[in-house]
Amino acid sequence: MEGTIWSLIPPLVMILLVLLTRKVLLSLGAGIIVGALMVESFNIVATVERIWFSFQHLFFMEGEWDIWSLQLVAFLLLLGILIAFLTATGGAQAFGNWAVKRITTRKGSQYTTGFLGLGIFIDDYFNSLTIGQVSRPVTDRKNVSRAKLAYLIDSTSAPVTVLTPISSWGAYIIGIIATIIATHELTNIGALEAFIQMIPYNFYAIAAIVLVFLAIYFKLDFGPMRKHEDRAQETGELIDPNNADVPGDLKGGVIENINGKVYNLIIPILVLLATTVTSMIVTGVQASEEEVSLVSIFANTDVNLSLVLGGTFSVVVVMLFYFAQQGEKTNFFLVTWEGIKAMLPAVYILVLAWMIVSVIEAIGTDQYLVSLVEEANLDAAYLPLIIFLVAGVMAFATGTSWGTFGLMLPIAGSMAVALEPGLLIPALAAVLAGSVFGDHCSPISDTSVLSSTGAGSNHIDHVITQIPYALTAAVSATIGYLALALTSSVIVGLVTTLVLLVAFVLLIKQLIK
Repeated sequence: MEGTIWSLIPPLVMILLVLLTRKVLLSLGAGIIVGALMVESFNIVATVERIWFSFQHLFFMEGEWDIWSLQLVAFLLLLGILIAFLTATGGAQAFGNWAVKRITTRKGSQYTTGFLGLGIFIDDYFNSLTIGQVSRPVTDRKNVSRAKLAYLIDSTSAPVTVLTPISSWGAYIIGIIATIIATHELTNIGALEAFIQMIPYNFYAIAAIVLVFLAIYFKLDFGPMRKHEDRAQETGELIDPNNADVPGDLKGGVIENINGKVYNLIIPILVLLATTVTSMIVTGVQASEEEVSLVSIFANTDVNLSLVLGGTFSVVVVMLFYFAQQGEKTNFFLVTWEGIKAMLPAVYILVLAWMIVSVIEAIGTDQYLVSLVEEANLDAAYLPLIIFLVAGVMAFATGTSWGTFGLMLPIAGSMAVALEPGLLIPALAAVLAGSVFGDHCSPISDTSVLSSTGAGSNHIDHVITQIPYALTAAVSATIGYLALALTSSVIVGLVTTLVLLVAFVLLIKQLIK
């Protein structure tokens, strides 16, 4: 069954259950069990062992701890503690009161989130989790639903990061491009130059970012998002009461100190930002073996270690504020436990998402999708269009942009060089575009999990409400790649994408009146 059409069954089972039951843990668990059964030829004992090892290997394999996974889980727990103490000190409430006086409209609160997303571009995890902490006190006061906030965060994290060479994503992609260039002995272009040339060909990422601001300007709440936004404005309920189990939200017991000041929130967040960025630069410089540059720094930086250091320092600072405050305070240990407990749903989802990704990898879902591209007899001009669609399906099924980059970029490069070398740049860009699109729609995407965590939104609510927006941008990008195939002009392709995007927005706006 490995590497065949049957390998699509586990992700399909998981996705169908998500849509039917809206229970993400149940759906992920079912996908893992079905996939493990198929990999082990329905041997029950071997299946149980496969499931156990898929969990164990996330954290411990071949006698060594997986520091990357442990660090990300540790950062999530630190973030939960930070949120709890920002609440306990009254800093979140004070910042909300201060911001509401200056950001006077719902649109203004959403624009603030969007522009923060453009500004914090060094890493998607960092973007998703940090922006949520800054924006949530403001958007909550303006009755912006958590699902809408999660969409704004998610659609200005990966799309921005994938367009930026000075980011963890950009550095990773540039490293793969360098290997492709060396493998095919291409002497007329460098890896960084190729990445920069790819930017205007990344139609989906550009369209997704533009759509965020169009959606804010035109108040474009359609599909499932409209229900969330209508309820938030009419009743003040920011979360669906039927799906109220969301990561990052305190369940009660933490009393906000009435003496809280704005700096009780601002300073810990600034410490988080400064420490994380500094640590990324330091670890990147230390790991750069050749000449140190901005690209080499972000190619070699240790993002998760930097996040843990940033989280630790910010938690220490906010705890110092807590101890220095006068007035009624919630018990220190209760605040800490409530913060940890608030992040456990995100940890559960993330761990199960990692497990199903490993099972999907074992059954060869990605290999099967790659084989479809390799075996197809393509007209060279349509290569970027086909690659965009296949990368989208692969990222959706596997829940990983980076994994799709790693598999599809070398294949796209080889096919472009063999069919038409002039299509190398658009073919590689189409991989990036399709990967981000599929990632936006996938319930097992770690970026989507962390975006819903940062926003304090139910994860499935976030995925389901974001899909119509992602599809709108993707349809525009698909027709843009078709225009590129017909005209060989990136300008025509990009303009077609953006014109269609605006047209779709105006049409949808008329239909939902």
